[in-house]
Amino acid sequence: MSTKGLVMYVDNDEHVCKAAGQSLRLAGYTVRCFSGAQEALREISPEWPGVLVTDVRMPGMDGVELMLQVICQDPDLPVILVTGHGDVSMAVNSMRKGAYDFIEKPLSSKHLINVVGRAMEKRRLILDNRALRAEVERNDGLESIIIGRSDNIVQLREMILNIADTDANVLITGETGTGKELIASCLHEQSRRRKSRFVAVNCGALPESIIENELFGHEPGAFTGADKLHIGKFELADGGSLFLDEIESMPLLLQVRLLRVLQEHSIERLGGKDAIDLDLRIIAASKEDLLQLSDKGDFRADLYYRLNVVTIEIPPLRHRSEDIPLLFTYFLNKASTRLGRQAPEFSTAWLYQLMKHPWPGNVRELQSVAERTALGLDNTCEIMATDSESTTNRPLKNQIAAFEKCVLEQELARNSGNITKTCSSLHLPRKTLYYKMKKHDMKREDFL
Repeated sequence: MSTKGLVMYVDNDEHVCKAAGQSLRLAGYTVRCFSGAQEALREISPEWPGVLVTDVRMPGMDGVELMLQVICQDPDLPVILVTGHGDVSMAVNSMRKGAYDFIEKPLSSKHLINVVGRAMEKRRLILDNRALRAEVERNDGLESIIIGRSDNIVQLREMILNIADTDANVLITGETGTGKELIASCLHEQSRRRKSRFVAVNCGALPESIIENELFGHEPGAFTGADKLHIGKFELADGGSLFLDEIESMPLLLQVRLLRVLQEHSIERLGGKDAIDLDLRIIAASKEDLLQLSDKGDFRADLYYRLNVVTIEIPPLRHRSEDIPLLFTYFLNKASTRLGRQAPEFSTAWLYQLMKHPWPGNVRELQSVAERTALGLDNTCEIMATDSESTTNRPLKNQIAAFEKCVLEQELARNSGNITKTCSSLHLPRKTLYYKMKKHDMKREDFL
């Protein structure tokens, strides 16, 4: 049977323990009562998903010592102290040492349930965040670089592994901020060319007057001011990979020269007479539809077909919203480490706001939000301000399905794939959980 969570209640007074336990059970919690601190301590672990409530005055190990030992195991496990009137100052001091809260005797059932409810929410939040961070850290290989579990991203990683070790030219398409250079770099690192250079050129950032010189290089005396040899990007990438970003910005005259390089696998430096043979792979990227540009005469069709041997299309972030929790956690941890700060906790509701946001700047925008969050700046208003826009072209059932999948993945990861614990924490019958896991193509083994 599903419950609101687990509560451990420690008190050597059997009647008090029984009465408090009954109140919490009626409120929907699963309660275990212990008459001594040592007995309770044996049941505590850093993964224990509940809240500890303990009396302060007990024979042997008292409640404060129990709290200190529990905090040594898990500083984030909420411990609520139950105190007599004369113990209030001591309880306040204990809160400075890590107690979550204290409750004065005589116990008020309503107050007890309220404090336990807040503590339980904190515990869930902490464990959810731990589960996400653990999953980020578990990833290795391409999964630690191209982060996500959506079908689009799984297929993208598979495609990279499939074509990386070939010499086929690759055209990467995608909106600004989707990570085109990252994909190009992964193609290089997974190939036999990884020991040679990966050279990246942003065609859109170079003025038309110098891009040819940057790519082809020049001989001494090639033009006024060319007093020494300059090796261009093509030669620098010999044996490796050359990444031409924003290829749509390349001038038409230079597109002719690039086409010749692709056909002959050689170049001539500006002012030079000898052909220089090259062994390199060309990876191009565009945020525009090159075929449409070629139809308008703004991009050479023959160059398009030369580049388009293999096309990798990177989906925008709004089309893989289920990947946002993992990505956000990854960027938040990275930013917090760099800034020397503790990564803040975030709630499921906050993740839902992130998943609803349209992310016009894609992964780059999400990374900026994570960095501002690490700095303690509140982005909630900024994110929520665009919610109405984000839902305009997204069916409600798709939004609900993405959020449901996110919550199920977090909870299964937090419980290490334990179905019973996941049913309990989500208040779901076992049959319903299995149905939802099947619907979202989730397997228990993936979370062990």
